[in-house]
Amino acid sequence: MDRDHVEQYVRTRLFELQDVKYREFHSKLMPTVDPELVIGVRTPQLRKFARKFSKTPEAAEFLQMLPHRYYEENNLHGFLVEAIKDYEECIAAVNAFLPYVDNWATCDLMRPKVFGKHLPELLSQIQSWLESKETYTIRFGIEMLMTFYLDEAFDAAYPKLVAGVRSEEYYVNMMIAWYFATALAKQYEAVIPYIEQGRLARWTHNKTIQKAIESYRITEEQKRYLRTLRREK
Repeated sequence: MDRDHVEQYVRTRLFELQDVKYREFHSKLMPTVDPELVIGVRTPQLRKFARKFSKTPEAAEFLQMLPHRYYEENNLHGFLVEAIKDYEECIAAVNAFLPYVDNWATCDLMRPKVFGKHLPELLSQIQSWLESKETYTIRFGIEMLMTFYLDEAFDAAYPKLVAGVRSEEYYVNMMIAWYFATALAKQYEAVIPYIEQGRLARWTHNKTIQKAIESYRITEEQKRYLRTLRREK
């Protein structure tokens, strides 16, 4: 099947799964995406289609067809990438795709399972992503640190990497806050000095506290203390 036919096949399937009311709702959550480019496919249905599509020869062709037009085509691409079982192949596919990611939702859905088996090698890739000038490449790198390095693989050097990121981009700073709020839930003693010492930008600092206080994984005593650490300036 040539590229035009692959593209037509994918779009036909996606529009068959369209939910117009969901499209209207979800479009409002993604101000960086033109609503005209959102079809309106619920994530469970898109994942189900991705699982079936990934077993076809056309899936490999689809992964070469960047850029895509529709938001759901990008999400489908992300689901196909995260299912790649070979580490080097997955890294190459991620790096090919990240420059075309233009919203937080597509960025955050990719959590390749194979990464968990290659944590030492992945670190150098994460550092490269954090040094990028692209909003969603940086966000993805922080998300990978949050996903794979806050439990058994945790090291005190990793929050330092995230704290060193400085950006004017809302979607980068929100991910930094999400990282530190999650880190407070999982590695409280190692991470609380970043809040006590004001090592994050003020907005990110306060957003971290807000998100941590909203978490059920933070104790009431910890929440009371975090409230005292909010910054006015």
